[in-house]
Amino acid sequence: MDSSQVILFLTKGVAAFGWANGVMILIGCILIYLAVAKEYEPILLLPIGVGCILANLGMSAYQDDGWLKVLYDFGIKTELFPLLIFVGVGAMIDFRPLLSQPKMVLLGAAGQFGIYGTLILAVLLGFPMNEAASIGVIGAIDGPTAIFVTSILAPDMLGPVAVAAYSYMSLVPIIQPPIMKLLTSRRERLIRMEFAPVPVSQRLAIMFPIIVTILVSIMAPDAAPLIASLMLGNLLRESQVVDRLRRAAENEIVNISTLFLGLAIGATMTADKFLFDPATGFQIKTIMILGLGLLAFVIDTVAGLLFGKLMCVISGYKINPLIGACGISAFPMAGRLSAKMAQDEDYSNFILMHAMGANTAGQIGSVIAGGLLLALVRGLGS
Repeated sequence: MDSSQVILFLTKGVAAFGWANGVMILIGCILIYLAVAKEYEPILLLPIGVGCILANLGMSAYQDDGWLKVLYDFGIKTELFPLLIFVGVGAMIDFRPLLSQPKMVLLGAAGQFGIYGTLILAVLLGFPMNEAASIGVIGAIDGPTAIFVTSILAPDMLGPVAVAAYSYMSLVPIIQPPIMKLLTSRRERLIRMEFAPVPVSQRLAIMFPIIVTILVSIMAPDAAPLIASLMLGNLLRESQVVDRLRRAAENEIVNISTLFLGLAIGATMTADKFLFDPATGFQIKTIMILGLGLLAFVIDTVAGLLFGKLMCVISGYKINPLIGACGISAFPMAGRLSAKMAQDEDYSNFILMHAMGANTAGQIGSVIAGGLLLALVRGLGS
């Protein structure tokens, strides 16, 4: 090796580093800052931020012999990491508030309206159907579902879609309250909801995840992996005979999967994919994805609140419309936020159990919506 080759070898990192890589490293640092200083969804934003930095230092998910590519191929291409996370989420969810108030299923359905509205808008703006579906699913504010759908339909968009989904999830306490106050009156926010739950037996709690898995898998086969993972985790919880497996699903499995998922997603955030490609110029698509994802979130919240207001009127003002905002996923943050908004008006007004019923319905609704999007795009041959 002559001296020129030695110099080229020693300086190849500097030669490959451009201003866009520097900007992406700054974005990664901002994500880490939001995770550490603001505690915005730190369990995922922190590893995503680290992955973003590494991706722009030559360790991206697109590097043939890189360790982050191994993680990407192992857990994202196979959809394994989102499914393992859903097992953990299912182990944490108590569906009893929903089972004792089955009408909350309606709010879970209403909270998915923005997904389809944004899909239509994205198509009108020129996005192909597969990309439009991936953008729309951001509105569910359900990270694993968004990643699962996008990794199948539009893997090149995985970085911005995942960052949008989890960023907006962390910003639920900032984005939703102004909308909730705008669309509800103080009289509505003061409505007290009686909670006289129908007793839910352990037998019904065990049967529920099995029945839901069977029904959803038949009606929306493309959602089967997601719903099966979610309900497997819930079955571990409700069976009360596999405590070690439940604790592992809630802790070690979900934590390791989340760490690797975040790193793998961050590793897709290379400058040419996310910000600037020398061949095509600035990636305006990234800004459009983030903007449309936010719009989907807002529309979902608005649709849920309006449906909550409708239920309020039909019930003779016995249903507090604030619980409509929990029809998105974002479990359990959205449910807690609605309960807090009611208590801000009247500290003794306790609607948490009703809100959690709507929130768990939204979790199931987002999974079904993801499956329907997959079926729609595949059915249209996109």
